[in-house]
Amino acid sequence: MFRRRTALSVSAAAALLAATPLLAACGTAAHPGAAAIVDGKRITVAQLQSRVKDIRTAQAKSPQGAQLVMNTGRLSLATLNGMIFDEVLARAAKDAGVTVDRSDVQQWRAVAEQRSGGAERLKLMWLQQGIAPDEIDAMVRNQLLLDGLARHLRADRNQPEGQQKLAQALSKTSRDMGIDVNPRFGKWDDQQVILGETKDPWITPAAPPRQQQV
Repeated sequence: MFRRRTALSVSAAAALLAATPLLAACGTAAHPGAAAIVDGKRITVAQLQSRVKDIRTAQAKSPQGAQLVMNTGRLSLATLNGMIFDEVLARAAKDAGVTVDRSDVQQWRAVAEQRSGGAERLKLMWLQQGIAPDEIDAMVRNQLLLDGLARHLRADRNQPEGQQKLAQALSKTSRDMGIDVNPRFGKWDDQQVILGETKDPWITPAAPPRQQQV
């Protein structure tokens, strides 16, 4: 899977970027231009478009670009799902007094890079999950927040009971935030803490440090 990097032709890159879904800048009648409203905060269609474009641009630069695009066909929904989940997790962690500083993120990422075979390979592994290189630190931070929240709840994430306890806490936070999604993107499920038919938002990162296994 991880072959030597080669440059894509301009035409090939253009074709990959053309695969990015175009989203009209419309929202609900109550919130025009919004992809979702989370705790009174707007996630605009423009913000979602920008995030999707960043991912597609990064994928286009990969020698596995065509396959990456094919494997992330519903990227807009998955990306919006992640953006909403970020807000829910941040609120839950804040309410629990859980914090993560930059040194924690850097240490975690350094170990992950070493275990995965280098920084570039780690970036590719994340890109396969629809995470652009400049979003990796944010995703690592989320994983650390999940770990911290689990410890606060005394929930073992490696056990079904612990996962359920963590899910219940996030579900409660989700309900409290009054999440309203533009119908064109589906409906947010407070119980599962997920958008419509998208996959589990609790992405398992590549080669995590053993002491912070997720």
